[in-house]
Amino acid sequence: MKNIDTRGLSCPQPMLMAKKAMEAGTDDRIVVLTDCGASVENISRAAKQLKWEVSVTAGDETKIELSKK
Repeated sequence: MKNIDTRGLSCPQPMLMAKKAMEAGTDDRIVVLTDCGASVENISRAAKQLKWEVSVTAGDETKIELSKK
């Protein structure tokens, strides 16, 4: 499992970091922490295009869990 902390970063950097990790293919599960609403949508969209499952837990910070299908 890979953890990526993108809190404090604005788009497109969080999405690019998550996409790079998904494309690397070295982890079956990736957890991304973000506080940028646009990043949630962009990461989710990119993950679905790359055939990853997406689970989002919202709060003060958003936790996006990505797992390979």
